[in-house]
Amino acid sequence: MFLGIDLGTSSLKAVVIDEGHQVRATAEAPLDVSHPKTHWSEQDPVHWEQALLSVCADLSGQIQLQQIERIGLTGQMHGATCLDAKGKILRPCILWNDGRSGNECQILNGMGAEFTAYAGNLAMPGFTAPKLMWIKQHEPETYQKIQHVLLPKDYLRFVLTNEFYTDPSDASGTLWMNPQTRQWDDALIDVTGANRKWLPKVLEGPEETAVVSLDASRKYGLPRVPVVAGGGDNACGALALGISTPGQTFISLGTSGVFFTVSESHQACPEKTVHAFAHALPDTWHQMTVTLSAAHSLNWLSSITGQSVADMVNRVSVSNKTETDVQFLPYLNGERSPHNDPDARGVFLNLSSATTVDDLCLAVMEGVTFSFCDGLSALRDAGATIRSTLSIGGGTRSKYWLQMMANALEITVETSDSSIIGPSLGAARLAMTDQNTAYPNEQITDCLSPVQARGDYFQSKLTNYRQAYLALRQMRG
Repeated sequence: MFLGIDLGTSSLKAVVIDEGHQVRATAEAPLDVSHPKTHWSEQDPVHWEQALLSVCADLSGQIQLQQIERIGLTGQMHGATCLDAKGKILRPCILWNDGRSGNECQILNGMGAEFTAYAGNLAMPGFTAPKLMWIKQHEPETYQKIQHVLLPKDYLRFVLTNEFYTDPSDASGTLWMNPQTRQWDDALIDVTGANRKWLPKVLEGPEETAVVSLDASRKYGLPRVPVVAGGGDNACGALALGISTPGQTFISLGTSGVFFTVSESHQACPEKTVHAFAHALPDTWHQMTVTLSAAHSLNWLSSITGQSVADMVNRVSVSNKTETDVQFLPYLNGERSPHNDPDARGVFLNLSSATTVDDLCLAVMEGVTFSFCDGLSALRDAGATIRSTLSIGGGTRSKYWLQMMANALEITVETSDSSIIGPSLGAARLAMTDQNTAYPNEQITDCLSPVQARGDYFQSKLTNYRQAYLALRQMRG
């Protein structure tokens, strides 16, 4: 059997599958995010270790952990986990949705082709390299102690094996890797003022990196088996859906929102804020766009209304509410695609004394949907051909929301049994790759086609959505 571990933003998830790709056990432990200042988003890696302990204990009640043959890792991308020479954590991990390094990104992007020719991507505050530039400027004492910089899932690898490795798909989001060569790039390391000695060795996703250490085996109850390199959460989410060949596409409705499509080669398009990264499989690449606050926008609304996300969405769905005058811009933590704007903020427009929580919920779901419309437009401008998409993430529990996506995007949206399990399943599949197993396309459980009669409504609101952002950006100066 094969274990896949997904270190997400809101939880750590794990799945165990057998040689036939059948799920044998699952477990999940919640995680909190700290926002000590505006733009800041952090987690203490110690909490990741605690979550791993909880998940392994849960799994041990479902299966015999000694049956696990290999482990795959995945998780949230871009996070900067800084360690000293003894492997001690120097500060909380700066996460993917942290926006403090906007000034550093302006410096890098100001270099133009000198930078993007190697990186293949614009510098955005969520990426890892600008975070280290920020630490150098604002926390010099911490910076001087740094000996290792790990992405979140690679910190879990260190916890399990005492070794330092990463993979091309996750490392593509650091801005220290050239995604085309799939290796660290000295030009990028130098221009960002980093140190190559910080960076772990790069191996392809299915390759074995190290074996679970004796101490970790005793602590977590895991057998002393190999841990493969793994992949970034979106790449492994794709593998969970069997998406590994050019043209295959999925959307992720998780904490963040992602539009992901596999490409034949590294097809950079930084001018459209499209991420062009290595995939988790050798000699494979992908393009994607990212909205920073997707399902998170509903969680935020839940926190201020005191009503659960499930209750709000179910009430809107059952009532068949299909329209609202309220408009929502989901930029609660800034935005990546297509704006690359860490200073963008969430906004409600057209509120009145008649506005209800149902209106707010519907407007939030529409606003996130429109952010996906922007992503689809950018991908098409970058050369992608997309007529249908699979879906993944917690948001896929709502057929109502997925139908809204199909209507607004004007493409078919499909679901599968793996939609909820997500990246942890892809990580487990990477762990079994040397067994000569294929990445099967998942059986489609639902196929939602766009309702043409809804097209005018969504096009009108999408136009207003885009105009509202431009007007608000102009007001900021």
